[in-house]
Amino acid sequence: MAQISLNQYLSQIETYLSVKDGTSAAELLSFNHPHIINKRLQLRAPEITCEEWFESPYDELVAGHLKACWAWGHGDFIVAYQCQAAVVQAFTKAFQGQKDENWALPLMFAVTLDMRRFANKADIQLSEMGKGRPGETLEKAAELLMGCFRVCASDNRASVDDSKKWGMLNLVNQLFKIYFKINKLHLCKPLIRAIDSLPIKDKFTISQMITFRYYVGRKAMFDSDFKSAEEYLSFAFQRCHKHSKTNKRLILIYLLPVKMLLGHMPKQSLLQKYDLTQFSDVAQAVSSGNLLQLNSALQKNEAFFIKCGIYLILEKLKIITYRNLFKKVYLIMGTHQLPIDSFTTALRMMEVEDIDNDEVQCIVANLIYEGKIKGYISHQHQKLVVSKQNPFPPLSTVM
Repeated sequence: MAQISLNQYLSQIETYLSVKDGTSAAELLSFNHPHIINKRLQLRAPEITCEEWFESPYDELVAGHLKACWAWGHGDFIVAYQCQAAVVQAFTKAFQGQKDENWALPLMFAVTLDMRRFANKADIQLSEMGKGRPGETLEKAAELLMGCFRVCASDNRASVDDSKKWGMLNLVNQLFKIYFKINKLHLCKPLIRAIDSLPIKDKFTISQMITFRYYVGRKAMFDSDFKSAEEYLSFAFQRCHKHSKTNKRLILIYLLPVKMLLGHMPKQSLLQKYDLTQFSDVAQAVSSGNLLQLNSALQKNEAFFIKCGIYLILEKLKIITYRNLFKKVYLIMGTHQLPIDSFTTALRMMEVEDIDNDEVQCIVANLIYEGKIKGYISHQHQKLVVSKQNPFPPLSTVM
């Protein structure tokens, strides 16, 4: 295939399109296929030749691909994206005309995937050249993906097997990757609703559902809906293939903070297995109520946590650390009426600067409100009066 002639290549595509073999056509129009290294197929101006072989808009689609091969061969991802965008636009025109069939879905998956990848690389090149704004090309790619999504979503035929709706989840997952990259998570909400309302939502492939739930879980985490985040991310982690260690590690980066916020501390063996020992000191500090150790652990691994986008989420663990520290104070003092000043002293020992009793009362009140402490504050006596039965409901369990 690497040495095939242009005419042979075009003939094969024509054959696959004529018999509506979307899978084979997708291979020959994908950048995952070895034909892209064939110099005979890297053409700067293939339009006239393609017009002789194909009707519109397939001539534009194939010509755009060959031009993208030329740009890719020259390492110009900005032009490669522009050519691939033309491919997707031509495909969308053709797809709209296929009223009662979905044989072209594999082709859609291939050309949109390449467009998103080129958009990402184009943004990097533009940034290196000091041009454009961050994520500008990815935003444009998202608009074209939405064009395909609308075609799929508007297929309201009763027939399920040949419905274009089978393409919706693939496009949503690609859009998620863009929206998370350019930090426009609010755009995910209508896409999530669209998938949740599909009658075929439980019939997509497991790999597609894992990706979908991974991103929905991450969005729930950033929305502080930690129970939903745990549900979605746990599904993704448990269903992810046991040999896909890289993907399981990626899921854990977001599942671990959610689990810890819900009081479930990870085993050291789990962290070592997936090379996530950055969380070891964090988990130990939270469990022991050692606020000083927690601050040190966050600072030590700050670059990693910020890169993953979870630093601010991990900072929320301080409230559980306060709870565990205050429980130690309760156990040491052995009374159900605890002076607020005793908690202030404990926090000062943890090098919390400029803390006073009023601020400590706010922390305690928040813990009571969240159900992490059972009791009430006696403002008159400046004391926390805790329940005689289970004043500190258990949080930590083994993951």
